[in-house]
Amino acid sequence: MDQVTLGIGTRLQHTLFGPGVIVGIKYATYIISFINHGIKEIDKTDDKLDEIIPENISTEIETTSEVEKSLLRILRLWGGLTENVPLGDKWVKGTMLLQPADKSLKPKEIPIDDFFHKIVMLRDRLRVLEQNINSNKTLSDEEKVNIQQYITRCYGSLTTFNVLFKNKEQWFVGDKGSKDD
Repeated sequence: MDQVTLGIGTRLQHTLFGPGVIVGIKYATYIISFINHGIKEIDKTDDKLDEIIPENISTEIETTSEVEKSLLRILRLWGGLTENVPLGDKWVKGTMLLQPADKSLKPKEIPIDDFFHKIVMLRDRLRVLEQNINSNKTLSDEEKVNIQQYITRCYGSLTTFNVLFKNKEQWFVGDKGSKDD
């Protein structure tokens, strides 16, 4: 990997610090925001860095305004990161059993933790979709509202799974009083 040409916004993987994004550039180092380890200054020639998605490829040092623009774009790109959402205590280490009506068929057992993680990921992706719709410059306000109504109905359809959440403030909420949910 040719680290000299990486720009702000490049996503990287570091063997010790995990995934990160370049948020600043100095002559010999990158300033990288790592998801689990915060901001670190890493030498450009560090062999523990692997490029994932290059951005703003340049050999020049970036200005403060370019850094701010890039940081805003990075925050939008990484906006899909999930928050820590705890599973209700009674469900921890539990399993779901999906039993076919035909008893000759084998049932499917799924750890509730895995199922819950997928539900939370779905919720987070719906949130990112909402943000993308609301910030879209080509959609009219009417189109945004129409699409937003479908997302709200999706949330409503997912309210069944609220029983799995430990904290009520993280529950799905759909249309109040709607009969389709």
